[in-house]
Amino acid sequence: MKLKDFSYCLPEKLIAQKPRPKRDASRLLRLNRPEGKIADGYFYQLPDFLHPGDVLVVNDSLVIPARLFGKKQTGANVEILLLAKKADNDFSQTWEVLIKPSKRMHINDMILLQNENTAKVVDKISDKKWLVEFTGKESFDEYLKRFGHAPLPPYIKRKKDDRRNVMDMERYQTIYAKNPGSVAAPTAGLHFSESVLKELKTKQIQIAAVTLHVGAGTFLPIETEEIENHSMEEEYYEIKAAAAAMINNARRVIAVGTTSTRVVESATDTNGQVQAQAGFTNLFIYPGYRFKKVDALLTNFHLPQSSLFLLVCALAGTDLIKKAYAHAVENGYRFYSYGDSMLII
Repeated sequence: MKLKDFSYCLPEKLIAQKPRPKRDASRLLRLNRPEGKIADGYFYQLPDFLHPGDVLVVNDSLVIPARLFGKKQTGANVEILLLAKKADNDFSQTWEVLIKPSKRMHINDMILLQNENTAKVVDKISDKKWLVEFTGKESFDEYLKRFGHAPLPPYIKRKKDDRRNVMDMERYQTIYAKNPGSVAAPTAGLHFSESVLKELKTKQIQIAAVTLHVGAGTFLPIETEEIENHSMEEEYYEIKAAAAAMINNARRVIAVGTTSTRVVESATDTNGQVQAQAGFTNLFIYPGYRFKKVDALLTNFHLPQSSLFLLVCALAGTDLIKKAYAHAVENGYRFYSYGDSMLII
């Protein structure tokens, strides 16, 4: 299959630059696959569209403040995005990172950070990725808490001193996040509020928490013309026995986001049973994939030609997804990480 066939037109004005004032005030497009019907609503109505015995599978990974700003010794500004920790010592850590701009970056270059911390380029992994050692007077974890920024995707425009950065630290995080490790938010969960969770419980709709630490595997672009030639990078996931049992006994399994979908599908055996486990997955779901356990999906609107867009096309069919996206564009839905939501049943 050609990657170019998974495109759609999106006016730039529909790319959300900030979240709605209230999490559950996001709009919710409902896509009924058997009937091919589309309906409009709001996220706070979600419990009305589900049934007792349904299980929502959420990703409880917590986003770390993985975006850093610094200067090269030449004075040039540099932005660093942490991807994966490779080594941890008392006052230094080594990370695989993305650096912008990276064209004039070299091994042994030194990047000056705040509070007299430094980042030394140790190795070049690829054209985009570098191995960097962070050193300072305090632990790097403490440094991140003080000086790290929310790792927003590049289509959300923020400068280092943007007043919205404080808001991002709260809103680019689900309210149930607890296991630190993601460098991008599992955005389908951003719409949940305490009141929605309470109403779901009242209606006997259960929540099963799994963990997938979102990394480069989720958000890096596909660069092959044929989608079958793309390889996902591995990401750590974990599903515990209680969550596995809940999912196995569900009336319907409704994944909250593409990351939860990939956890459930990775942990499902050949008999269709989810097994408790922890490890790494590079599962790439695209049209033609046969879902083993996930029945429905709650998700945001995704970038064209992305692995996330391919996953929703695999679940609902490419033509139906393009129809739903065209409806969303025509009706002014907000797109991407801070955008609105979609329930595929």
